[in-house]
Amino acid sequence: MSVMDQMEPPVKLSDQAAARVNTIVEEMNSDKRMLRVAVNGGGCSGFQYSFDLDDTQNPDDVVVTNKGATLLVDQISLMYLAGSEIDYVEDMIGASFQIKNPNATASCSCGSSFAI
Repeated sequence: MSVMDQMEPPVKLSDQAAARVNTIVEEMNSDKRMLRVAVNGGGCSGFQYSFDLDDTQNPDDVVVTNKGATLLVDQISLMYLAGSEIDYVEDMIGASFQIKNPNATASCSCGSSFAI
């Protein structure tokens, strides 16, 4: 095992999120098999999260795998997401991917936008 294998990933993909990504990929039966999470300007708090399935891993992407699911984060988004955990939560209101971001100083009530 190399030192890189022992290091914590800069962004984590929870077991629940990995299971949901795998389910979505299976149901869609598409070439797009990796979850790409990005941060874009906008949203009610200044920045917003973007979730998409992707079939292309870019050379500068950070790649995180868990339970067969692959998460991609570009280097610019990583500046805002470092230390975060991508989770999938089901509750009485609904189900969604959520980001537990220690860098966010504020977020909107739906959790899709944040401020730093």
